[in-house]
Amino acid sequence: MFSSLKGFSSNINSNYSVSQTVSSTAGAWKIYDAKKKSTQKPYSVFVFDRKSLDSHGNTLNRSSASSFKRATEEVIERLKKEASSLARLRHPNVLELVEPVEDTRGGGLQFVTEPVTTSLASLLQEKDDQERAGGIGGRSSRYVTEDSDGVRRRRELEIDELEIQKGLLQVSKALEFLHENAGLVHGNLTPESILINAKSDWKISGLAFCSPPENSSKPTSVQPINLSEVLNLDTRLPRYVQINLDYTSPDFVLDNNLTSSADIFSLGLLCIALYNSPHRSPIETSGSLSAYRRIFTSSSTVPSTGNDFLSKRPLPRDLASHVLPRLITRRPAQRMTAREFQESQYFDNILVSTIRFLDAFPAKTPSEKSSFMRGLNKVLPSFPKSVMEKKVLPALLEELKDKELLSLILQNVFKILSLLPSSKRAFSERVRPRLKEIFVDNAKQTQEKDSARDAGLMVVLENTNIIAESCSGKEFKDDILPIILSTIESSTPSLVDVALRGLPQVLPILDFSTIKNELFPVVATVFSKTNSLAIKVRGCRAFVILCGGSNETSSGDDGLDGLAPEKKKTSSSSALDKYTMQEKIVPLIKAIKTKEPAVMMAALDVLRVIGGVADAEAAAGPKTIPKLYAVDQVTVA
Repeated sequence: MFSSLKGFSSNINSNYSVSQTVSSTAGAWKIYDAKKKSTQKPYSVFVFDRKSLDSHGNTLNRSSASSFKRATEEVIERLKKEASSLARLRHPNVLELVEPVEDTRGGGLQFVTEPVTTSLASLLQEKDDQERAGGIGGRSSRYVTEDSDGVRRRRELEIDELEIQKGLLQVSKALEFLHENAGLVHGNLTPESILINAKSDWKISGLAFCSPPENSSKPTSVQPINLSEVLNLDTRLPRYVQINLDYTSPDFVLDNNLTSSADIFSLGLLCIALYNSPHRSPIETSGSLSAYRRIFTSSSTVPSTGNDFLSKRPLPRDLASHVLPRLITRRPAQRMTAREFQESQYFDNILVSTIRFLDAFPAKTPSEKSSFMRGLNKVLPSFPKSVMEKKVLPALLEELKDKELLSLILQNVFKILSLLPSSKRAFSERVRPRLKEIFVDNAKQTQEKDSARDAGLMVVLENTNIIAESCSGKEFKDDILPIILSTIESSTPSLVDVALRGLPQVLPILDFSTIKNELFPVVATVFSKTNSLAIKVRGCRAFVILCGGSNETSSGDDGLDGLAPEKKKTSSSSALDKYTMQEKIVPLIKAIKTKEPAVMMAALDVLRVIGGVADAEAAAGPKTIPKLYAVDQVTVA
C-alpha cells in the first residue's frame, strides 16, 4: 500500500485495491486510482494527509501552536463537510460519492468517488508546462494509468474549444442545480473544484465553502459559512485549504454578501482562465485581501470589455461580447443566472447542440431520436477525436438497448471507429463487449425472428473490415466469429449473403484450425441445404476464398481449352488443406442438382481453384466435368 496510507485501517482500505501512484490532485486532496475488490470496477480514492498541515506548525511557539491546532481542526471539519456535501447532492454534473468520508489513524481523511481522470487545475497546469516547453496549444496532455493487468500506459487528455464549451455547459448545469434545487452557493468555484472523468465530463466538487445564501427560505442541513472568518486567511496554513481569492466575487470580499450570483462572477473568471496564457484567473491576489481590494479600486485592473478581460489570448467573440459582460459585472442583479448562461450565444453551434441532445437523449421522442441518429453521421467528422471517443461513443453505446434504433446507432458507432486513430482500443474496450452482449448472449435467450436485430446485424456485417482491423485474433474468434457463424445459418438470405461476402476480411485474422473446424463446416452445411440459387452462388464464391482463391469472379477462362490458365493470387495461410478440398468441397459441388448457369459457372470456379492446388483429376472427375462443361459451353455460346 502506498506510504500515506500504510497506517490506515478502514473499510475503504479493506474493500478497495488502491494504486500506489497519485493520479492527480484537487486542492487539499491527492487522488488515487482504485478498484473495488469484489467487482473490479474502477473508482477514485481521495486522500487528505494531515501531515501536510502539521508540518506548517512545527516551528511555532506554544501559544501560536495552540491557535494553529484550532485552525487545523477547522480545516479538517471543512474538508469533512466537502465530502459529506457530495453525499447529499445527486446530479449528473456533481461528483458522485461512493463511500463516505472516513477518519484515518493518522488524523487524515479519505473517501471514494466515481472514477475521475484529473482535476481541471492539474490539466491546465500541464498545459502551461507544455506551452512553456515549446508545445503546441491544444495538443493532448498525458497521464500515466495502470491497466487491470498491471501494464502502465499513458492516457491522453485534451482541452480544445469544444471540450471547454462542453465543460462549461456541464459546470453551469451543476450550478443551476445547486442554486435552484439544493438552495446552496458553491462559494469557491475554481479549477481545483472541477474534476474530469473518463468520458471527459466535468463534475463539480470542492464544496468545503458551500453555504445557503443569505435570507434563504429553502430547507437545508448545510451550515452557513461566516464570510468574515473564511476570508480571514491564515498564512500558517497552505493556500489550498483556504478560499481562493483569485476566483472570489467582490460580493464576498467587498460587500460581505452571500448570494448565488457570486458563483456566476466566479464562473466568468473561470471562463477567462480557460483561454488565458498561462491558464490563470485575470485577478491575481497572492492570497492577500488588501491586494484584492486594491485591484477593485481601478477599472484598469478589473476584467472588462475595455481591457479584453485582461486575457493574454483572444477570447471567443460570443463569449467576450455577449456573455462575460453579464458574468463579470460589479452589480449582482445584472449577472446572468446559470440557466441563462446555458442559453447564451456562446453555446449556439452544431457540435454543442449535438452534445446537449445526447445528454437529453432519454427524454426525446422516438421520432426525434431517429431523426438525430440519421443526421449524426454527417456531423461526426467535425468533432475532436477525444470528444468522439470519450463522450459521443459511450453515449451511443448506452442507447443500444433501444432495439428500434439499433441499426442507426451502429452506423454511427462504426463511423466513429473509422475516424479514430485509436480505434483498436475503442473497439476492444467499448464496442466489442456490447456487440457480444447484443448478438451472442441475448440471441441465445430468444430464437424468434427480430427485424430490428437483423437490421443491426446487417450493419455489423457491412463493417467487417473495420472490426477485423480493430481487434486481435483471439478477440475476433471469441466474440465476433460467433456472430458471423450464426448469421451464415440465418433464415434471412440477405444476411447470409453479406456474411459470406465478408469472408475475405475474416480469414486473415483467423488461424487454420478455426477456419477448418469452425467456419468451413457452417458454410458447407448452409451450402448443401439452401434452396436459394443466390446463396448457392455466394457459397461457391466462399469456397473459392476458403481454398485460397481470389474473390474475383471467373473471367470466362474455363480451363478446358488445353491452355494453362493464369494463376490467381492465393492466400495459402487462409486456404484449407488439400484433403478438405478434395474430400469435402468436391463432393458438395458434385451434389449440385440445379443446372442454373450462374450456379454452374460459380461451381466451375471452385473446381478450377481446387485443381490448381490439389489433385486436378479429383477436381475434374467424370461425374463433375461433363455437366459443368456442358453448361459452360452453353453459357459461352
